[in-house]
Amino acid sequence: MIDFLRKNVWAAALLLAVRLYVGYVWVSAGLKKLFGGGFDASGFLKGAVEKASGDRPIVQDWWASFLQHVAIPHSQVFSFMVQWGELLVGTGLILGALTRTAAFFAIVMNLAFLLSGSISSNPIMIILTMFILVAYTNAGRFGVDYYLLHRLKLSRRQSPQSSTSPSV
Repeated sequence: MIDFLRKNVWAAALLLAVRLYVGYVWVSAGLKKLFGGGFDASGFLKGAVEKASGDRPIVQDWWASFLQHVAIPHSQVFSFMVQWGELLVGTGLILGALTRTAAFFAIVMNLAFLLSGSISSNPIMIILTMFILVAYTNAGRFGVDYYLLHRLKLSRRQSPQSSTSPSV
């Protein structure tokens, strides 16, 4: 299965569809937050902390403590990171540019939302993004990564050998 994801051209085409879908979801969410009128993550963060108490808490104590002592006091920074993170991750996935990096940060954000008690589409997004991450360079075969990787390989071939330099 992993070889199929990493080497097969049909898998690359399927991964393109997954990338476009997941990227669209991220870009849509980011644009809505950026241009929807004053996104502030503090309400979401405080709601997550509240979900850590009661008879059946759905947020772990350690995560609630992180939110209470780090995220909430710096909610403006976290608001900025969420808005731009969603937009940049989505753009990277749609364009196939720095695909693995975009997929990694997509999973990090989805896990943060999931740990904060927001189920919604996060589990599905994590699973789809894991396919992109596992596919390695094949996920960006139909995207900017293909050209960047090709260019990088060419520049490595043309660089002088390190063995010709004198040793000290």
